[in-house]
Amino acid sequence: MENNTYPPYFNLTMFVNIGSYRYPTFVLCFLLYAFIISANLVIILVISQEKTLHEPMYIFIMCLSINSLYGSAGFFFRFLRDLLSDTHLIPRSACFTQIYVIYTYASYELTILGIMAYDRYVAVCQPLHYHNKITSKMVSKLIALAWIYPAFSVAVCVYLASILPLCGNKIPKVFCANWPVVKLSCVPTVLNNLIGMLVSTSTVFLPLAFVLYTYARIFLVCRKRSLEFKSKVIQSCLPHIVTFVNYSITVFCDVALSRINLEELNPFLGIILSLEFVVIPPILNPLVYGLKLPEIRKLMFRMLSCSKPDKQTKPQK
Repeated sequence: MENNTYPPYFNLTMFVNIGSYRYPTFVLCFLLYAFIISANLVIILVISQEKTLHEPMYIFIMCLSINSLYGSAGFFFRFLRDLLSDTHLIPRSACFTQIYVIYTYASYELTILGIMAYDRYVAVCQPLHYHNKITSKMVSKLIALAWIYPAFSVAVCVYLASILPLCGNKIPKVFCANWPVVKLSCVPTVLNNLIGMLVSTSTVFLPLAFVLYTYARIFLVCRKRSLEFKSKVIQSCLPHIVTFVNYSITVFCDVALSRINLEELNPFLGIILSLEFVVIPPILNPLVYGLKLPEIRKLMFRMLSCSKPDKQTKPQK
């Protein structure tokens, strides 16, 4: 009875048998992961080593890159292994660990985007009070709040799911997720649903609503100002808007995917949709901020040019 209600392994059933194509797919995914690591590390190194970038906006960008490394590690380590495996069984402890890492990554992304929206709102709508409101102490508090609250709230959801007696062990995804595990429960899950709704509201919908509110206020301010002012605001806010819209779409796809019958969906389409929010943001974020913000772009090119060895000059006769 113990093995039936608390299975030692979960079976990830969305993996498709691609035969000999598994090796090219593994290489492609490995290169993708290598790009995620290198691109985000460049952003982190540029911001951490350059004193002129030790400002709130860039500190928040660095937090996004750190979170991208954290979330992609929680997914790719296991995913790359499963690509080369004939069986896709994951130990119970490893499954719940992956759930915690991926869900905290998703929550951190939204809370960080929320505090970045607040930073842009104060910079545009209350520029005279910016340095009084967005102090280094306030930045530390905002970052601590963005990290600590999701860590505890997601831990509660994962714990409640881990103590449920289950009537199966099949998870229709390529990584472990909380809702598919809860749906395997042999008992009512009213408490899990209630806590899950509260956590989703506080870590997903409230940050999304706050970002929309701040940009509505920024839009109202820009409507009355000069064209030059509008262009500066667009240059400053566009990377954040692109990141926010991209992440909102990927989260919506994942939420929608968890509510439909995956067996009726094309398996390749299901895999692509389920991978979006753990793959696309870690790729897109460093590209958006590295290429769109001139301060980061200039320093990145300077670092790359300095890293090249100088050509040896020929000795004069």
